[in-house]
Amino acid sequence: MELRNFRIYRGDSDGGEMMDYQTEVGKGMVVLDVIHRIQAEKANDMAVRWNCKAGKCGSCSVEINGKPKLACMTRMNEYDDDETISIRPIRSFPIMRDLVADVSWNYEQNKRIAPFKPDITKKDSNGDYHMMQKDVDRIQEFRKCIECYLCQNVCHVLRDHDKKDIFVGPRFMIRVAGLDMHPLDTEDRIPDVKDEYGSGMCNITRCCTDVCPEHIQITDNGIIPIKERVVDRYYDPIKWLTRKLMGKSK
Repeated sequence: MELRNFRIYRGDSDGGEMMDYQTEVGKGMVVLDVIHRIQAEKANDMAVRWNCKAGKCGSCSVEINGKPKLACMTRMNEYDDDETISIRPIRSFPIMRDLVADVSWNYEQNKRIAPFKPDITKKDSNGDYHMMQKDVDRIQEFRKCIECYLCQNVCHVLRDHDKKDIFVGPRFMIRVAGLDMHPLDTEDRIPDVKDEYGSGMCNITRCCTDVCPEHIQITDNGIIPIKERVVDRYYDPIKWLTRKLMGKSK
């Protein structure tokens, strides 16, 4: 065990400050262990959100030394022994208390997306659907999302420009991608992607991909293909003319 120094944000929606703590850190501890120890020994009223402690629930998202991370998956041996570790709540959403941010806005965005609508004509005689494995693999990547909202936190459109009224953020762009790329889905979401979800706001910085703990290729495999579908639909003159002549909306 060795004593280590920490600075942890304490406050609520009315304001707060970084407070200094010192506690013992043992071999193999993660940042969430440290938070729990400080909570038990020095700050019983400290608020922190967590659940699985296995990197699969996305609850313990915080900013550690300025970088968005899962507290339960960030080991203390990643930092120098004499380094002071600062821990703050994710900044793109309002602070509720201490390390807990109000991420309810994200749930509202999810409700706006049209759900999966399968093509029932593709059922076989037993009432089952069949898919190619490559199609399964493509959309399965997006289903790994644990909704930690770290990608939402680093998105400059949401974080720096606060454009939550016109952009749903990378997490929900990949939700749309997973639905739109599903070979059995029949719902047309592209008009909403353009007009309601704000796909044009993303300028492909890939910061969301960099922080994803599930290593989902959010930008390259999700956002870019969806943006390309918007371009094909609305800005490709040849395809636009073809649809007009053939009387097709898609």
